Amino acid sequence: VYLEESGGGLVQAGESLRLSCVASGTVYSLNDMGWYRQAPGKQRELVAIITNAGRPSYANSVKGRFTISRDNPRSSAYLQMDRLRPEDTADYYCYAESFDPQYANYREVWGQGTLVTVSS
Repeated sequence: VYLEESGGGLVQAGESLRLSCVASGTVYSLNDMGWYRQAPGKQRELVAIITNAGRPSYANSVKGRFTISRDNPRSSAYLQMDRLRPEDTADYYCYAESFDPQYANYREVWGQGTLVTVSS
């Protein structure tokens, strides 16, 4: 299973972006899907995660501004980012728990990342 992100770019503070993540390859089942980000010189941090049933969770720093969603038939997840701030500047990585029949369990899968830059 491979995850491919898209939708990053350069925006001004207060504007919006929508990130997309699509799982490809042989997808048996996806459990949690989510978004992490890593700013220069900082550790990777959780932004938002959504369960297979559609229950979302958010980092405090993005609550009320970001919305995560998913489309299970399309093996996709999305992150709508509104009222962006310069501190949201980071590489954003898609994450998923993908069922691996070889191990009869879920394993972590990561995308390559998409850069979001917010200018002040």
